[in-house]
Amino acid sequence: MAEPGDSIVYIVDDDEPVRDSMKALLEACAFEVRDYASCQSFMDQYNGKPSGCLVLDLHLPVMSGLEFIERFGANLHGLPVIMVSGRGDPATFARAREAGVTAFLEKPFEEDQLLDAVQRLLPA
Repeated sequence: MAEPGDSIVYIVDDDEPVRDSMKALLEACAFEVRDYASCQSFMDQYNGKPSGCLVLDLHLPVMSGLEFIERFGANLHGLPVIMVSGRGDPATFARAREAGVTAFLEKPFEEDQLLDAVQRLLPA
């Protein structure tokens, strides 16, 4: 299992309070976190190294998390993706899994669910 401090957890969520609370939780557990309000701002900063994981909101303005993964998933070079959504459906989750999403969390989720998913997906 990966230890905090080994990699970066990237968060892409347009809801600032949600993004801030996930970041605070992960930083309190000694993870390095970088957060973004959009897929574009994430891609502008992402260095292409798959050391870490991406927590990606499904419902984003301009480009949804699913559209992002379908269009740009190859640019992530194997970075594991946790998709979060408050309004997901089985067809959307199936499409996301086909596009390379590794795990799903339904909002609202418990803190432990996020921590478990991140720890499971970070490189050992």
